[in-house]
Amino acid sequence: MIKIWNKDIECCSDRKKIEDIQLERLRHMACKAYENVPFYKKRLDESGIKPEMIKSLSDLRNLPFTTKEDLRDNYPFGLFAEPMKNVVRLHASSGTTGKPVVAGYTKGDIEVWSEAIARIVTAGGVDENDVVQISFGYGLFTGGFGLHYGIEKVGATIVPMSSGNTQKQLMLMQDFGTTALVATPSYAMYLSEMIKEKEIPRENFKLKYGFFGSEAMSEKM
Repeated sequence: MIKIWNKDIECCSDRKKIEDIQLERLRHMACKAYENVPFYKKRLDESGIKPEMIKSLSDLRNLPFTTKEDLRDNYPFGLFAEPMKNVVRLHASSGTTGKPVVAGYTKGDIEVWSEAIARIVTAGGVDENDVVQISFGYGLFTGGFGLHYGIEKVGATIVPMSSGNTQKQLMLMQDFGTTALVATPSYAMYLSEMIKEKEIPRENFKLKYGFFGSEAMSEKM
């Protein structure tokens, strides 16, 4: 049976209600960016668009794109629509090709983030009876804390293992009775290879669910 976290939203069959919510939030986001971020005000003015001109969801096609270069060029806080006093956390990309892309989160952002992850893991089968081992890196990478807060919201037990230390990963997975794994696809594959290489019996594990992301997944994976 499919599990649902937020039935009012996830099971809403009223298309007009859904589109009204989407339009309200699109307008709010456009107004906030226009009024608080010089970059977006300039970009929208150049496109001949004002936030009040957004009358329907189809107007989304008229809004200019934001590129990866735009994010880098406005490093570190040039695209923030909130003052720093409202920003409770900073995350950033690795910056391997130059300056990292920075994201700032308000308390409200973190609540929305947690809610979205709660829906994802609930749809994937996780509930308060599960033990979830997070093998995403914690720190500036957004994934570790992103999954952590959402899983905590649904009441599951979290093993905040972070990435690496594979031998300990496998030990805790067995000793703690981990039922769900959060990891990159490649690291999940590596854990599987280590289990096979060390000839650890499959019955030693209670894994039922996997949540993989942060890198491309091929058909072979």
